[in-house]
Amino acid sequence: MLRLLLTLLMVTLLLSSGHLLVGQFTFDDHAARAVWTWRTSGAAEIWRDGFVPTEDLSQMPHDVEEQISSDEEYGFAVAGPLPAIPKEARIHWDDGSTMRVPVIGARQALIALSPFEMEASVRDDLAYKMTAAIFTTMRLRTLRGMATVPAWRLYFSNLPGPIDHVAVDRATLGTVEDAIGDHLAPDFRGFEVLDERTLRVSYDYGICLGWKRPTVHLRTDERHDVVVLGIEVRERGNGLCAGVGASGEGVVRLREPLGGRVVLDAKSRLPICLHWSGPCHAG
Repeated sequence: MLRLLLTLLMVTLLLSSGHLLVGQFTFDDHAARAVWTWRTSGAAEIWRDGFVPTEDLSQMPHDVEEQISSDEEYGFAVAGPLPAIPKEARIHWDDGSTMRVPVIGARQALIALSPFEMEASVRDDLAYKMTAAIFTTMRLRTLRGMATVPAWRLYFSNLPGPIDHVAVDRATLGTVEDAIGDHLAPDFRGFEVLDERTLRVSYDYGICLGWKRPTVHLRTDERHDVVVLGIEVRERGNGLCAGVGASGEGVVRLREPLGGRVVLDAKSRLPICLHWSGPCHAG
């Protein structure tokens, strides 16, 4: 415990004194800070008991998706009256548990769909015009299983069907990302559980163009509640570095079964499976 606190203090001081030192952190520095943040920020409680979606918050018919994806420039605009915003609603999980949640309005749901921050950022002839909205529900996969979630069904005069978007006010409710706070980009893109002690991982890293191909070492830090994964890249070369991106895969073998432990990315301090539909743990 003393070593963890001393390492965390060093990392915190470095973070506060200069962002240029980030690249000098070791895996142990990142892992110690990831563990401490996870346990003290409230992220673990949100992960265990909160609303953590594992798929996209919007759903639309295939022909609507095709039309939107084929347009080079598009945006959304309100072109009709909007209903009142309910004060709250409930999420109903298939296991029978429920959660009372605050909700956003139809306009906020529309803004969440738009590639532009402001409606005025798109020309009127390029806008999909929302003419009506109905407060309803949609089925959504979450970390706690499938759930029936409050949603807005948005109708447009120039789209062949409606778009459903989750109406939960996640900014007020709180998210894992908000609890973790400012963070670096993650190294890991995902993992596959091969068995209870073995993970196949995929990751991104930087290399120096023209240098010899670096050696990438996968690192793990196992605790009773989390498994922290990281990479160490050892460059071989000298001179100026023209940095480019690279990716790789590898296999991580754990000392203990993964069980229900959360797998964290050491650098970002976020769960690696935060935004995907695959399993987050063995079994």
